Order: sequence, then structure tokens, then C-alpha cells
Amino acid sequence: MRKVIIIGSGPAGFTAAIYAARANLEPLLIASSVEAGGELMNTTEVENFPGFPEAIMGPDLMAKMQEQAERFGTEVVYDDVVELDVAGPVKKITLGSGKTAEAESLVFATGSAPRKIGIEGESRLSGRGVSYCATCDGFFFREKAIAVVGGGDSAMEEATFLTKFASKVYVIHRREELRASKIMQERAFANEKIEFVWNSEVADILGDDAVTGVVLRDTVTGAERELALDGVFVAIGNDPRTHLVHEKLDLTEHGTIWVDGRTSRTSVAGVFAAGDVIDPTYRQAVTAAGSGTVAALDVEHYLASLADAGAPAADVAEIDGLPDADAA
Repeated sequence: MRKVIIIGSGPAGFTAAIYAARANLEPLLIASSVEAGGELMNTTEVENFPGFPEAIMGPDLMAKMQEQAERFGTEVVYDDVVELDVAGPVKKITLGSGKTAEAESLVFATGSAPRKIGIEGESRLSGRGVSYCATCDGFFFREKAIAVVGGGDSAMEEATFLTKFASKVYVIHRREELRASKIMQERAFANEKIEFVWNSEVADILGDDAVTGVVLRDTVTGAERELALDGVFVAIGNDPRTHLVHEKLDLTEHGTIWVDGRTSRTSVAGVFAAGDVIDPTYRQAVTAAGSGTVAALDVEHYLASLADAGAPAADVAEIDGLPDADAA
């Protein structure tokens, strides 16, 4: 049986793994089979992570975090957790492959997922001109007219990046001012390829087999008009990935996992949470990494308290298809 299993492979998950591995807890980290590395895998230059004055590409940063975690003994498995059993002292996970694993503690660091507009055309044309990742799909829109929906930092970053490929980038925002940081706004405003469409929301996305345009609704007057486009990139925020813990862990009014104050302790003993899945406010790579540190230290203290209390260790469990740390 493992001492700790970490679910999630973003900055919070890998930082927790680094600290847990250095504490000889031999962590098992479950990375997604298709989205390993978290949201930074969809990011271009990361300029605000300490230690990289010349910036670093998001995927490169995550690769370095993983390399560091593995150096200290973290085992990484590329699969998806489909079921959790956290009710008893032994925590059990079931993977998409059907394999299972058990541990004395869990760190839940699943991050967040891109928020959707929630209209029919969006789901129908997803992957056919509707995208949530500029770095993934920008190349396919060379010399095309596209739009970015949103007004925050991620929207400005997406729009600026997409000007490398597109002939025209519209930024559609439901208000008349942006929420993005000043530096991100200035870059977007200075780019000749970017045009802002203020006080507008996307009422529909047009096209049969591919995006041909959008229907825009004026948020002030309610008037609608069409805008011809070849692609739509949605960047309106993210929602915490908590579907695995509904009715198992307490959530906040924001939909994030509840933790006790500045700790990572959730409503269930032995289960800890870190990163964007607990943070509705800051949602930065560096704060997620710090949160992962807290989780690993909390796990270490929790396991030490079990040992001090003389809690009987569960029988060593055979992990179906996964090597057991205690047997290594």
C-alpha cells in the first residue's frame, strides 16, 4: 500500500510530489492519459514564474517539474482516475484501465477545466473551428479571420499568440473594459491585427461542418448581428475539476474543494487538496505550486501523527497492475 497518491499533474501536483518524494513518502502521481501537465501545457511563454527571467514555455516548465519529481523517486502513471473511495482509513482509486491502487493518504490536485459558453453551436462545432487552446490549434488558422471570446489575461494571451497565424483576430467581450492585467492589455491594444468588439456576447456559432461565423448580441441594446469568422477560441475562465469528489468532499460556494483555513486538509481525514481545485481567486502557477507544498507537508504531518498514535497499518495491498512502493 502506498503512503500517498497524488491525483493531478499540474504545478500543484508535481510540487506536492517533489516534497513528498524528498520526505521518502514514495508518491504515486496519476497524470491524465490525455491532459497530463495541466493548463500550462496550453500556455505559451510563462513570464511570471520565479527563476525564469527570460520566460519559459508552459510545456517546458511542466517537463522540468516532472523531471525533478521523478529524480526524487516519484512514480508517474498516465491514466485517469474514474472512481474514488475515501470513506475509510485506506483510500482507494480506480483507473480508467481498470487498475486500482490504495494509499494511506490522497492529494487531490486536479486543477480546472476551460469554461464553455454553453450554446448549441459551440458543442456541435467543437474541434471544427471552436477551440479552447490557441497553442494547440492556432497553426490551423493561418491567414484566417478568428475571434477570441473573453476579457481576462488568458484571452489577451490567446489573442496575441494567434496573431502569429491569423490575418485578423477579434476579441469579443461582454463589457466595455477588460479584466486583464495592464501589461497584457497594452500588448493586445498595440497589436494591429487585433480588433476589440465591446459590449457583445456570442449568441450562436454558425456553420455546418466548420465555423463560418458567429451571431453577436449587444449586451446593452440586445441587437444581434453576424460576424464572418473561420474560428472561435473560447477563453472565458475555468471551472474546478471536482466531479470525482461530489458528495464525498465538502465544496465551497465557488464550487472549489473546501479546505481548513490555510491548510490543505479537506472535510475527510487523510484527503488533501491543492492548486486551482481549491482556489477561485488567484489561480496562478506559482500559487498552485505553493499550495502543493502545503499539501505535501500536511500529508507528512498526518502520516507522522498516525505513527505516533500507533494506528495499525493496513495490510500491504496488492495493487492491480501497479508496482507497490513497499515491495520495491
